[in-house]
Amino acid sequence: MIAVYIASPYTKGDVAVNVRESFIVADELVKLGYAPFPPLFSHFWHFLSPKSYETWTTLDKEWVLRCDCLLRLDGESSGADAEVELAVKNNIPVFYSIGELTAANIACTGRRDSR
Repeated sequence: MIAVYIASPYTKGDVAVNVRESFIVADELVKLGYAPFPPLFSHFWHFLSPKSYETWTTLDKEWVLRCDCLLRLDGESSGADAEVELAVKNNIPVFYSIGELTAANIACTGRRDSR
């Protein structure tokens, strides 16, 4: 199963809408047979156990490196842009739509073998 990191806006705009959109995309990826990682799950974790912004971004970066590819959702986000930069720097394929991801499915397969 291909692991897909979902890079998306969080603090720009309506946080609740951004979280919802991320999980809608994650759900669609599950239906298509992918293993999505929506880092905005930390929105809920933060209610139980607040952490610094730096802690969350450090965890997010670690997950970017563990996923096979990255899906960048629309919207302004310096954090998501940094995640894209990290993926590109580490030769992790970046896609900008589910259609682009599914069309290039081959580009994501087998990455774990090459690390």
